[in-house]
Amino acid sequence: MDFTECYGDTVSSLAAAARSSCGRRVRRLIRSGCSVESRDNRGWSPLHEAAAAGSRDCVREILTAAGASSGESYDYVNSLTHEGESACYLAAQRGHLPVVRLLLKAHSDINQLTNDLSCPLYAAVDNGHREVVELLVSRGAEVNRAHTASCWTCLHQAVYKGHSEIVRLLVDVCDLESVDDHQISPLFLAAQYGQKECLEILVNAGADVNTCSADLATPLLIASQEGHEACVALLLDHGADPNTACSQDWPQLPIHAAAEFSHIGILRRLIAVTDRACDRGAAMVSPLYVAVQSDRSESVQLLLEEGFSPDAQDCTQTLDLRSPLSLALCRPARKPYSESTKLLVAAGARLREEDWFHVFSTDQTGLLQLLLRYKWIPPPHTLTSDPPGAARHGRTAVTLRELREMICVALSQPQFAASWLPLLLQAGLEPTLLLHPHMLEQADGDVLNYLLEFVNWWTLPPALKLILDRRRSDKTWEQCPHFDSAPRLSHLCRLQLRDWLGPDRLMRTDAVRQLPVPSPLHHFLTFRDIPEASYTHPRPPTVTERQQSTHQHRHVL
Repeated sequence: MDFTECYGDTVSSLAAAARSSCGRRVRRLIRSGCSVESRDNRGWSPLHEAAAAGSRDCVREILTAAGASSGESYDYVNSLTHEGESACYLAAQRGHLPVVRLLLKAHSDINQLTNDLSCPLYAAVDNGHREVVELLVSRGAEVNRAHTASCWTCLHQAVYKGHSEIVRLLVDVCDLESVDDHQISPLFLAAQYGQKECLEILVNAGADVNTCSADLATPLLIASQEGHEACVALLLDHGADPNTACSQDWPQLPIHAAAEFSHIGILRRLIAVTDRACDRGAAMVSPLYVAVQSDRSESVQLLLEEGFSPDAQDCTQTLDLRSPLSLALCRPARKPYSESTKLLVAAGARLREEDWFHVFSTDQTGLLQLLLRYKWIPPPHTLTSDPPGAARHGRTAVTLRELREMICVALSQPQFAASWLPLLLQAGLEPTLLLHPHMLEQADGDVLNYLLEFVNWWTLPPALKLILDRRRSDKTWEQCPHFDSAPRLSHLCRLQLRDWLGPDRLMRTDAVRQLPVPSPLHHFLTFRDIPEASYTHPRPPTVTERQQSTHQHRHVL
């Protein structure tokens, strides 16, 4: 720390002359008896000032005087400031090549360490003084010593600063695999900071491209994380392994880092060379997880386009995550759903029971509308197994398991049925699947009336009729007047037509318009004449109530 501005009077006249590189004045002051030993508040002598100023003449005059007066010029030339800086260090730090030569000739200690573990060579490397570095190396300076608190060598520092010419000089004399306190090599450092030219020099010199740091990270991982595309390409071209696990916690690969930070060019390159076992393999983690976690929709889109499964693998044991879609639905978003959610659903991601809770436990219908845009509900009798859903008009069929879990969750949330019921029935859900005691007992009266309009209420099972009779007597349900009589033939006809065409085809296509019936009937045949229930806002269920509700109605089908 330089205090001369505050304490200028502590600098001797000889030191001031040396600082100004005034050789004549230095010589005159020495002859007049001024001491070369005087020091200022920083511990600087006139020799330090002359070396820092780069005045070869002043340094020579001062060294001559020091040797003539005391005969101990060796001790003097190696004297240190309060921060442990020698004259040689100050000259090397500033790139004063002639002064460094003169000080070395006067037996300056070439490897003298400062208080912060630097040395003349490290200082010259740090500041990019190639000629000084070349001189010090030729005079035997220690090139592999660890410096600073991080234990970096001169080669580490040269790479970090991007001094490629110095790196080219040092690779012939330094240990290429020397590591710091985090087991980071110079090549790792070049990949981390995007020093492509330095990286190329190290690779061509034989440095290990698959070296690992203490936390198992590789140069390819760190370059992928930081977005250094040229470094990634160079490493891959020289044998860097994209399938080496780079974490002690879970099998992280470079592709995960590229996906997490949405470095699309790098991600595209790594997709081509990474083993696809990471996509669905047991004990592995799909890069879709990290892309969704970091809300990188560009990465999600590219991975899906390149064939990565939207369902990935169950990572409950590894990361406590069931699927990328479950993760996307758990993440807060300004919209009812994130862009990643849309991409996963559009790609056919399967919904689990906990996923359906995000759909039905709210009066917001945006997420349900998204799902119904990309999924269609086939008739239950056609679902005899649980294969991947068949596609129709760009939509994927809900599987048997998805349908079961969807109904279970929907029936556990009757307080929100005014929001989700019309959408499900208009999307083609078989309404009889919702004729469950819990639904009839808990649903709002308007919701109940809307549901009964889609069925033959005259043929309901006796157990369900008892529930309706009780609600009517308790005045918790005010039925539509026509429910007291048998359905009209027109209603039975439209029920039969719905069954014949299939609910999805009836409600979501123009099949009815192609029938030889008067156009005024189209509205009636598609159940558009039924007024939807108005939503009343109940108290939102707590997480505990949701869990209890799920458990209670898990096996309703």
